Amino acid sequence: MAYRSTPAVRARLDAQRAAVLTAATELLSEHGYAACSVAAVAQRAGIATGSVYRSFPNKAELVAELFRTVVGREIAAVRAAAAFDGDLAAQVSSVIGTFAGRALSAPRLAFALLAEPVGPEVDAQRLVFRLAFRDLIAGLIAEGVAAGRLPAQDPRLTAAALVGAVGEALVGPLADGSPAEELVPALSVFALRALGHQESAPTSPTGANR
Repeated sequence: MAYRSTPAVRARLDAQRAAVLTAATELLSEHGYAACSVAAVAQRAGIATGSVYRSFPNKAELVAELFRTVVGREIAAVRAAAAFDGDLAAQVSSVIGTFAGRALSAPRLAFALLAEPVGPEVDAQRLVFRLAFRDLIAGLIAEGVAAGRLPAQDPRLTAAALVGAVGEALVGPLADGSPAEELVPALSVFALRALGHQESAPTSPTGANR
């Protein structure tokens, strides 16, 4: 007879998995992927190393799930920013301000998500991450074109270029801590110009609260 876990056992395993991911997120935010060894995560979570393997067969799967979990939170924040009820300039400012502002408020974590060298499992998830943001922004661009607020263009192509440009602009300040006070509003202006919008962008919200 196949073993079936009881609801109580399942709940305990789910709680342990959540504790592992919380510990891994803390280590990632503080020191990057190099700090997220199974032993270090187990110590931070207050469990035995072997217990981590009950939730994740190896470090690669742990790190991939860690990336998905953290990025899911970022995508949700930007999606909420995209629902901002305002004119096009305000919407773009909201999206860019949230994406870039949250990154700059947690630079070590953001650098890990965007650019830290790591294995192919995370690289694959980074592509999913970029495509999710591309599609979200492409939807806004398509709406702007349909409403006559933007010139005709390929929304997915423009969105992909914007995601790449904003990510690249953030890497330097995230990596070396260089001043970035003017970066978020400058990125908002850049995005509007790239879209073909003629008006200047308003001051962008930082979206720094996590």
